[in-house]
Amino acid sequence: MAGTSSPEAVKKLLENMQGDLRALSLECRKKFPPVKEAAESGIIKVKTIAARNADILAALKENSSEVVQPFLMGCGTKEPKITQLCLAAIQRLMSHEVVSEVAAGNIINMLWQLMENSLEELKLLQTVLVLLTTNTVVHDEALSKAIVLCFRLHFTKDNITNNTAAATVRQVVTVVFERVVAEDEHYKDNIGQPAGIQGNSNRRSVSTLRPCAKDAYMLFQDLCQLVNADAPYWLVGMTEMTRTFGLELLESVLNDFPQVFLQHQEFSFLLKERVCPLVIKLFSPNIKFRQGSSTSSSPAPVEKPYFPICMRLLRVVSVLIKQFYSLLVTECEIFLSLLVKFLDADKPQWLRAVAVESIHRLCVQPQLLRSFCQSYDMKQHSTKVFRDIVNALGSFIQSLFLVPNTGNTATTNQAGGSLPGGTTSGQTNPGMLGMGGGVTVLPAFEYRGTWIPILSVSTQGTAKATYLEMLDKVEPPTIPEGYAMSVAFHSLLDLVRGITNMIEEELGQVETDNQITTEVQSSPTQSSDLQDFNSTSDQTDKEPVSRAVWEEMVNACWCGLLAALSLLLDASTDEAATENILKAELTMAALCGKLGLVTSRDAFITAICKGSLPPHYALTVLNTTTAALSGKSYSIQGQNVQMISPSSESHQQVVAVGQPLALQPQGTVMRIQQVKAEGENPGERVQHCSRGLLLPSKLTSKNIQCMRTLLNLAHCHGAVLGTSWQLVLATLQHLVWILGLKPGVGGALKPGRAVEGPSTVLTTAVMTDLPVISNILSRLFESSQYLDDVSLHHLINALCSLSLEAMDMAYGNNKEPSLFAVAKLLETGLVNMHRIEILWRPLTGHLLEVCQHPNSRMREWGAEALTSLIKAGLTFNHDPPLSQNQRLQLLLLNPLKELSNINHPDIRLKQLECVLQILQSQGDSLGPGWPLVLGVMGAIRNDQGESLIRTAFQCLQLVVTDFLPTMPCTCLQIVVDVAGSFGLHNQELNISLTSIGLLWNISDYFFQRGEIIEKELNREEALLQKQAEEKGITLNRPFHPAPPFDCLWLCLYAKLGELCVDPRPAVRKSAGQTLFSTIGAHGTLLQHSTWHTVIWKVLFHLLDRVRESSTTADKEKIESGGGNILIHHSRDTAEKQWAETWVLTLAGVARIFNTRRYLLQSLGDFSQAWDVLLDHIQSAALSKNSEVSLAALKSFQEILQIVSPVRETEKPDTPPAINMPVPVLLGTVTATGLGRSFMRTDSVGERIGKYNTTEPPIITDEIEDLNLWWAAWNCWFRIGSESTKPPASSDKMTFIPSQPFLTALIQIFPALYQHIKTGFSMDDLQKLGLILHGAVSVPISSDASPFILPSYTEAVLTSLQEAVLTALDVLQKAICVGSESMQIMYPAIFDQLLSFVEFSCKPPQYGQLETKHIANAKYNQAEWVALNYVPFAERSLEVVVDLYQKTACHKAVVNERVLENIIKTLRMPLGLKYACPSESTWKLAVSSLLKVLSIGLPVARQHASSGKFDSMWPELANTFENFLFTKSSPPDNLSIQEFQRNENIDVEVVQLISTEILPYANFIPKDFVGQIMTMLNKGSIHSQPSSFTEAEIDIRMREEFSKMCFETLLQFSFSNKVTTPQEGYISRMALSVLLKRSQDVLYRYIEDERLSGKCPLPRQQVTEIIFVLKAVSTLIDSLKKTQPENVDANTWAQVIALYPTLVECITCSSSEVCSALKEALVPFKDFMHPPASKVQNGET
Repeated sequence: MAGTSSPEAVKKLLENMQGDLRALSLECRKKFPPVKEAAESGIIKVKTIAARNADILAALKENSSEVVQPFLMGCGTKEPKITQLCLAAIQRLMSHEVVSEVAAGNIINMLWQLMENSLEELKLLQTVLVLLTTNTVVHDEALSKAIVLCFRLHFTKDNITNNTAAATVRQVVTVVFERVVAEDEHYKDNIGQPAGIQGNSNRRSVSTLRPCAKDAYMLFQDLCQLVNADAPYWLVGMTEMTRTFGLELLESVLNDFPQVFLQHQEFSFLLKERVCPLVIKLFSPNIKFRQGSSTSSSPAPVEKPYFPICMRLLRVVSVLIKQFYSLLVTECEIFLSLLVKFLDADKPQWLRAVAVESIHRLCVQPQLLRSFCQSYDMKQHSTKVFRDIVNALGSFIQSLFLVPNTGNTATTNQAGGSLPGGTTSGQTNPGMLGMGGGVTVLPAFEYRGTWIPILSVSTQGTAKATYLEMLDKVEPPTIPEGYAMSVAFHSLLDLVRGITNMIEEELGQVETDNQITTEVQSSPTQSSDLQDFNSTSDQTDKEPVSRAVWEEMVNACWCGLLAALSLLLDASTDEAATENILKAELTMAALCGKLGLVTSRDAFITAICKGSLPPHYALTVLNTTTAALSGKSYSIQGQNVQMISPSSESHQQVVAVGQPLALQPQGTVMRIQQVKAEGENPGERVQHCSRGLLLPSKLTSKNIQCMRTLLNLAHCHGAVLGTSWQLVLATLQHLVWILGLKPGVGGALKPGRAVEGPSTVLTTAVMTDLPVISNILSRLFESSQYLDDVSLHHLINALCSLSLEAMDMAYGNNKEPSLFAVAKLLETGLVNMHRIEILWRPLTGHLLEVCQHPNSRMREWGAEALTSLIKAGLTFNHDPPLSQNQRLQLLLLNPLKELSNINHPDIRLKQLECVLQILQSQGDSLGPGWPLVLGVMGAIRNDQGESLIRTAFQCLQLVVTDFLPTMPCTCLQIVVDVAGSFGLHNQELNISLTSIGLLWNISDYFFQRGEIIEKELNREEALLQKQAEEKGITLNRPFHPAPPFDCLWLCLYAKLGELCVDPRPAVRKSAGQTLFSTIGAHGTLLQHSTWHTVIWKVLFHLLDRVRESSTTADKEKIESGGGNILIHHSRDTAEKQWAETWVLTLAGVARIFNTRRYLLQSLGDFSQAWDVLLDHIQSAALSKNSEVSLAALKSFQEILQIVSPVRETEKPDTPPAINMPVPVLLGTVTATGLGRSFMRTDSVGERIGKYNTTEPPIITDEIEDLNLWWAAWNCWFRIGSESTKPPASSDKMTFIPSQPFLTALIQIFPALYQHIKTGFSMDDLQKLGLILHGAVSVPISSDASPFILPSYTEAVLTSLQEAVLTALDVLQKAICVGSESMQIMYPAIFDQLLSFVEFSCKPPQYGQLETKHIANAKYNQAEWVALNYVPFAERSLEVVVDLYQKTACHKAVVNERVLENIIKTLRMPLGLKYACPSESTWKLAVSSLLKVLSIGLPVARQHASSGKFDSMWPELANTFENFLFTKSSPPDNLSIQEFQRNENIDVEVVQLISTEILPYANFIPKDFVGQIMTMLNKGSIHSQPSSFTEAEIDIRMREEFSKMCFETLLQFSFSNKVTTPQEGYISRMALSVLLKRSQDVLYRYIEDERLSGKCPLPRQQVTEIIFVLKAVSTLIDSLKKTQPENVDANTWAQVIALYPTLVECITCSSSEVCSALKEALVPFKDFMHPPASKVQNGET
């Protein structure tokens, strides 16, 4: 309105009006002057109004009659152009609502005239419509005239006009009624409604109604009149009317404005009095008509039903029932009965179709159906309308199958031509259209050859009719095949959907209300939506009415529904249709369950179960269930309709073929049924098996669909299933079996592999469905968590009984059992963890039985289920938590323990895997469950297979690595036992070894947590002690008197001790290392007294066992270590392997004795322990195994590295709390303080202090200490003498100790000696000497020689020889600082060393054993190889020299003629010289001799008078003689340089004689000096070996040596200080020798010179002669200087006698000789005196 009243719009309106009027005056200017004038005056009128009035529109409306007049006149001209212009102008005015009531009347009259003249008919209709719709000015007579005008235009000759008029009429009728609605809205506040007068006979005026309502009333009443072919009261002027149009108008009014009829009693009255009778009257032809009945049977001809009327009537009926049911209860009963009748088979097809469409419209209105049920079915003596409707639909559907129309049978091939392939029944399916080789299946129902397509008729929940809408058809249409069926089918579905939704909604509402009231009183117990209705029925007294209605509705319809739906389900070939049918059955079953209607619930469930199974199954399994149902026939309208049994010729695609679950079906369901129905004893099972049962079962896709529905049912409505669970589960079990679903993790069923066997064949279609099915199956059992306890027990019982049957079947054969029940028990348990206690015992009790089943698959699943439940139970978040509910925890763990009683390995493996997983997830919180869990691991026996042991061990590993701190300390001993038992398992070596590692870890843990563990154990002990006292029994535990924490350690040690003598070497080794490391590292934690047990019960006991096993071990060679392990030759016999163990054990014990000695010494029986230990060391050292013997010595070394305790007074003020361990090296002595090992953790500080402060170790007195050391010395001597004793015979098998052994043995001595040196006597030294000599003499086996012997050329000592020398060194050092009494041992040491020196030339013999010298031993020929003793002998010699240098003057050394012995010993190598085995020997001997003499000769001279050295001088002279003039010739390959070096050595000896001997000739025996002189003389003359070549001769003449000898002779020839006659004697002797020597040389030279002629003489000879000439000149000089009385006359004569010889030399050719000769001749001038006076006859 705002749009038309705005100033702009008004302005425009005025302009337009003026424009229209001008146009009108123009048009009428010539022909119609009056109109022209009126138009012009109109223009003025408009202008005037516009000028004078503010509200222009109101003013216009007031004067509208005048304003409109020109246009009405224009219409009167009947000129089309003018008329059109005028009508347009009038419409403009009307649309601006500026037309008054009077003007409107005028306009309508004018329009009527135009109508009667048939002018501008469409414009007329338009104008009427605008006039009536813009406002309400037109009413009463004017309105009726306008309406009649439209009706009349509806019946013209022109089609367009007719249709437009029809539409206009419809719109006008609507407008009239809309006005009533608007009027009511306007007056709704005035509550005073006039009461309707029921029998108002004055049809013309209804005084009580307001204007608009009155118009509407009159209009509706006249419509009824017209349809009934009576004259109208109000619509005056009607000429003709059709019934169809009238019915349409009636229907649209009733449909669109129900509130008008319901609010105004006048209108309601019209409905009852006029409409209903009218409808019933018009229906009569349809009721009486029977298709195919002959006319002759009835007297009057029956009027044929007329489709357009009939269809419209049904539409009206639909509206009446839908909108006015409450007003027309009785009438509706008639209508509904009619509708039901119209479905009869003898009615025309089209009638049945429209009737079924109408019924469909009712079925989508559940509240309406509810009303039917309340109004009719629940009243006594009333038609059961609701039941009839449902049954009618059912029998209608059946009739369509039973009375096929021609052309509808499947045998007629509609596709034309035969199709390839047939269905199972051999008939061709018309629903398959052959298209290019493929086959397309139309959705259809097919039953016993009748094929009915399913058409898509409407969407779910709406009744969209097809034929009820065919308002334009006059002839009955041909109904396509399958249409009626499709509508009926949808009606059923919508009916079920509607009812169930409605009831469930109301139920839910009631429950919610109850819930709220209950909550007010107490806490809620169940979730409201799934609450079992039975449990709350007592609270529903508020709603007894609605409950009765619900039950009545269900009872009324379930039989009919079930019959129809079962039939349709059987006939359906379309997945979607099947789905819908199943959904309907499911919702009905659920609803019945909720309402507690057991019979109907079970009937629907049975139907779904039957659909799920293949036909022969269905008959066997479910016959008994349906007997009660299928035996009944339902009376539907007097007709007997038998429930049709399923057709076996199902035209369904087979999607799965599987093996039936043999013998089971009857067992399952028949038993239930018998108990239910006949009340027989359930134990008497009917053992009969139909023959078809064992054929492969074919599952169609429909079966699968049914199964999914069954799953949905159980899933969503488990709470209301009650006893039907058995039925549902049995069916599911069969299906699962046929489909080959196998249980997976958590009990979910998964598709098995396709290779399960020839019996299971699955198509791809079903394969894709399977995961979905298995998923729903799982969800089904998941939803059991929402069941109340009672329902849950129903479910569990059903599953257990199914499972028992499956077990019975699986006995005695190894076929695949049905695992359905077990898997589902598991699933149910898992989801009900929150209330597991109520079902744990029955659940696990049954599963434990399953675990013992002989069928492996069955028991495997029992175990899977049980273990999964236990794991889930432990991880579940219970309230209160498990940690506070120990009873529940033990309850949950108990079945795990029970499994240990089952011997099947597969079950045990599952058990252990479960334990492993429990540990991984729950280990921290097991608490009191630990003994149980550890017991399971420990229950594994050695014979139970590797994988079991391995898994059990994994569990143990986890416990030790992660959970020791979380378990009660009392369980620690169990852990130790279990770990130890794994060490003893011999299935898998690695496990045994790792278990030993675990024991180490455990010990570490004990150590770190010592205090805490000790406290807890002591507390526990006190409790137990108290309990034991109360009961009057003694507390019995291993190692009892020791405190509990020590007992824990002792258990650990004992376990390791057992493992140390295991048959497997690797285990022994590992256990041994661990045992000793543990005692070493953690022994400090033990109480002092406990050590006694450790030593005697653990360590010595172990040593005894090891010694025994080692000595009796087998010497057979072991080929390989099991599998392909190669064994090293050092371990290829049991004996060698035991040897290793012995080594390890002994070393370990020795180490403990070493590190803990002061602790042990205070125990009291230490000396016995020491003796036992030494005895073990001795027996090991003397064992015939080199490895053991060597190790024994190492242990010996170790226990000797203990220092004697410090005196109390010398102790440091504060003993160190922690002593750093000193690495123990062979041959070193380490101090370990107070003998306490280093503690690794400070937290145990107090413990450390325990021995330092509170109980200081008792320091043993030195005598006891010495006793210990002398025991050790005796032991050492026994070992040494035994091992170095040469063998009696020289057979091949002789055992000869190895070099390392001997080395180690000798190396022990220094350490040992430190402790016993005070009492070490000469006897002991003799013993030592024997052993040292023996040890050095032992040869080496040829195999070992390359590793021990240095190559012959290297002068290296073996370690044994080193050790021997070290031993002697230690000894002589000790003697050096020792007392006088000790020093008498020096000579003995020299003897010992000198005996070694002799080895250089004369290697020692070892018994009868033949040894070859290394140089000429081919390693493979000689069994034994003598050592190269040269380096050793030489080193010994060096030692002798050193020692002699220190001790030469020592009384004992002088008395025992040590010097003579040294010279005697050296004489051999010096005499041999070049013949020595090693050249170095004689050289060293010479240098040693020189050193010794340089020290010894002065001593000898000093003691000359005592005669102690008399025997030495001849020995010395001989030694010089033998060396300087050796018999052995130098080797041929000696180089010149080498020769010269050797000559220099000779020269050194001569120098020694000249410096150390000749000057002291007076103190030396004369004959010795004589020997020396002779030797010098001999040396100064060249002695030429004959074998030399010319070239060599000149060098090899030892020119230097000769010269030296000569010079020495010379030096002593004329010593001018003769002090004693003796000295003079030496000089004279020397001179004469010298001169004689010179004479000889000169003669020889002259001779040679003469003979050689022109050849020069050898250089050597020339040098010699020069030397002699020089010597002569020197000599003469010397003689001159000497006092004359000192020179013998004889000497002078000899000198002068040289002269002639010298003169003869003048002829020599050598210039050197000449110059020397010159010098020699010159001094002779002094002899040239003038001759004295000649004395005749000799007288002067």
